Amino acid sequence: MKHILVTGGAGFIGSNFIHYLANHYGPDITIHNVDALTYAGNLANLDNLANTNYHFHHACITDRAALTGIFAHPIDCVVHFAAESHVDRSIHDSSPFITTNVLGTQCLLDVAMAHSVKQFIHISTDEVYGSTQTGYFTETSPLNPSSPYAASKTSSDLVALAYYKTFGLPVRVTRCSNNYGPFQFPEKLIPLMIQRALANQSLPVYGDGSNVRDWLHVTDHCRAIHAVMTAGKDGEVYNIGGHGERDNLTIVRTILSALNKPESLINFVTDRLGHDWRYAIDFTKIQRDCDWAPSIDFESGIQQTIAWYQNSPSWLKTTGDQA
Repeated sequence: MKHILVTGGAGFIGSNFIHYLANHYGPDITIHNVDALTYAGNLANLDNLANTNYHFHHACITDRAALTGIFAHPIDCVVHFAAESHVDRSIHDSSPFITTNVLGTQCLLDVAMAHSVKQFIHISTDEVYGSTQTGYFTETSPLNPSSPYAASKTSSDLVALAYYKTFGLPVRVTRCSNNYGPFQFPEKLIPLMIQRALANQSLPVYGDGSNVRDWLHVTDHCRAIHAVMTAGKDGEVYNIGGHGERDNLTIVRTILSALNKPESLINFVTDRLGHDWRYAIDFTKIQRDCDWAPSIDFESGIQQTIAWYQNSPSWLKTTGDQA
């Protein structure tokens, strides 16, 4: 039986990954979920989880004593999602980002190493590369973060990789493009725009809406992480992308069209400080080494996502009230 510890498992991607593991392995897996349940964590994301070998631990990854107690359980693999992740919040106050993303990762690495885990998957972001006008980021692209959030993730990546180089801890790092799908907290672009459009509220769009992101459905991201777990190599970085580049204004118009809402709801607002213009990911390495490629095209994925939020008004209300 596999024993996997997921940090940040009550968040958007973490909860989707726990569902993926439970569906993929069935009773042949034990899942431990460690989450501090900050504003973006929601245990309702794990309702109807189809696995009885699931254990939730309410703890922060900076709490070394709590982590040590959790690691008293058999743990083969750590999949580390837990992070402060909203760029705007990092611009307002970077302290929680440094504490959780850097010091929390260091604490988790220490405890994992002390308990001789067989695998440590560190989940990161394409934002560590900064912005590009042309071309695609590869795993060897220079690290050039723009925001305090991205800088904190860059730092945690390097700390994790240093534990591999210095101590031999079996670390693998993934860097993914923008995700969308069910359970995403409505401070991020797609769920925020869906929530506000459903309520006939104005939709704030930074600048002129021309900023470009590479969008990947969260289910494809979960598949990619699992592929890195099963076929990746220790000490390596794997970029995960969807070749689903869209500018923000196109995303907003797609949502309004799907919900039959007028474009007059769009409200252009002052651009974010240090706003990266374009992210684009080359996922050749994970495709070659781990036999992974995205399977959900953006056109169908965004329609499924919009429908999920339409059909989940109670989840959206209780979660949105925390934003």
